[in-house]
Amino acid sequence: MVLKIRLARFGKRNAPFYNIVVAQARTARNSKPLEVLGTYDPIPKPPPTGEGKAIKDIKLDTSRAKYWLGVGAQPSDPAWRLLSMVGLLEPKYHGQRVEERER
Repeated sequence: MVLKIRLARFGKRNAPFYNIVVAQARTARNSKPLEVLGTYDPIPKPPPTGEGKAIKDIKLDTSRAKYWLGVGAQPSDPAWRLLSMVGLLEPKYHGQRVEERER
């Protein structure tokens, strides 16, 4: 049984909202997951103070995400990016590619 950590899309047209879920790799995107780890709202919201950069909201149960990563669940590319933003995984890009672009 191969497990994936991936995003399940909810929300309206032009207003996406995602659940970060653990599901079997062969099931459909919006089928019933094994567990919902958190949510991700990709539409930037203004900061509470009114100053600075807009914020994309990520809510994640880090202890459960660590558990699923520990038992072998493979994150999809978008889920990997979110988990690296939270600090659970290393970013996928390599330092050599960044150096090559600067040249």
